[in-house]
Amino acid sequence: MLLRSAMLSQRSLLLALLVLLGCGFFATSLISYFSSRSSVRDHIINTELPLTSDNVYSEIQKDLLRPIVISSMMAQDTFLRDWVIGGEQDSARITHYLSETAAQQHAYTAFFVSEASSTYYQSKGVLKKINPQDPRDRWYPRVRDMQAPYEINVDLDMANQDALTLFINYKVFDYNQQFIGVAGVGLTVESVVRLIDDYQQRYQRTVYFVDTEGRLVLTGSSGGPDGARSGTTLRDISKLANLLERMPTPITGSHEYSSGGHSHFLNVRMIPELNWYLFVDKHETAALNSVRQSLYINLVICAVITLVVLSLLNAMVRRHQNSIQELATRDSLTGLLNRRAFDLLAAQALLEAEREPMPLATLMLDLDRFKSLNDTHGHLAGDEVLRQFSRVMESCLRHADIICRWGGEEFVVLLKEVDGAAAFAVAEKIRQRTEQLSFSYAGTAISMTVSIGLSTLQPDDTLHSLIARADHALYRAKQGGRNRVCSELSRSQHE
Repeated sequence: MLLRSAMLSQRSLLLALLVLLGCGFFATSLISYFSSRSSVRDHIINTELPLTSDNVYSEIQKDLLRPIVISSMMAQDTFLRDWVIGGEQDSARITHYLSETAAQQHAYTAFFVSEASSTYYQSKGVLKKINPQDPRDRWYPRVRDMQAPYEINVDLDMANQDALTLFINYKVFDYNQQFIGVAGVGLTVESVVRLIDDYQQRYQRTVYFVDTEGRLVLTGSSGGPDGARSGTTLRDISKLANLLERMPTPITGSHEYSSGGHSHFLNVRMIPELNWYLFVDKHETAALNSVRQSLYINLVICAVITLVVLSLLNAMVRRHQNSIQELATRDSLTGLLNRRAFDLLAAQALLEAEREPMPLATLMLDLDRFKSLNDTHGHLAGDEVLRQFSRVMESCLRHADIICRWGGEEFVVLLKEVDGAAAFAVAEKIRQRTEQLSFSYAGTAISMTVSIGLSTLQPDDTLHSLIARADHALYRAKQGGRNRVCSELSRSQHE
């Protein structure tokens, strides 16, 4: 019962420590995670995304705004204006000019449309006459009538097998600021898409362009949000529903929105040269992967530390409990069972003997003239004799037998499955060895003898009555001259 109670106490203690350590480590890791997460999010929104947007804008200036500059230079070119004012003589000259411009500036195509002749010139020659009624030519009157000096338009290039092309249509004026036509260059949309793919791979962000009406203009090869393609309005993209509630139209700045249970960080920047908005989107998962990985590593480390600490505590508690149990059940001088432990084990042995049934015998032992030993050689000598006598008894008994220091120089032995005759033989063996052995202390030889009383289990016996009869037998052994074994059944004395 005591052992079971101790084990339950130990388990409760370890469970409490496990909960405390686990909660402490878990709380610390979570606090660290959320602190790092907040720091990373602030860094992304306030520093990283704007910086990435600046870098992408610089790339755009190099890759996409350059065609605008080229078209502007063409519109201001004196050769082009002089050739138009001069009556557009010798079309080979303008064709050569456009061809050289496209080659030198690495453009896909270069073109000029004359207001006077409605002729569409391009780098391969005269393409056609512009017809405002033709749906494919309606871009021209739109550009002619617009207030802005140029526009960017995605259209099919009739001169190049209707390849989807990004055109920069720049208005051309003579020296008197009279409109004389439209010039510009074109880049294939495919090449622009490759540029966007390159931005996305380089910066590990989603990059796309939106016009002022909230419509996707250009995306990478995998599309924009949810794979949306050019021409899709932001309102038609379910992923952005949460964002559009707060931002119905594009607004420059940093934003955060949720989609599918995950957060996104978004930076929007107006590109005035294109009159488009640049969207740079970063998924929270990719941004916080390192923070989550740190959390998982911390949790694993905490779990290992918790297990190690609990293992060490368990070992210490077990050792402490064993020590306490040893102190509670063992005699500190001889190492034999004390009376409390003997009562528990003897009661159990008694029940087993009655249930089987099996014989059971008890020996009550008392060292002769022990007080005289203490008076002559001192109490330390007496203690040493008690220890050596305990070893003598253990050498004469089995592991199954129960040995107890009853008090002072008295001992009790419970012999399991042993009848009276066998018990008498064991007692006699102990008596003889004690008589023959020369005990020693501090180099002094000390002779001792022992008196033993014996009783066997009788029907309706209790532990108290069994020991009481052995004690009476011991008394007779003492009265009969000591150094002898007396049984409850016989008054015979043996020297």
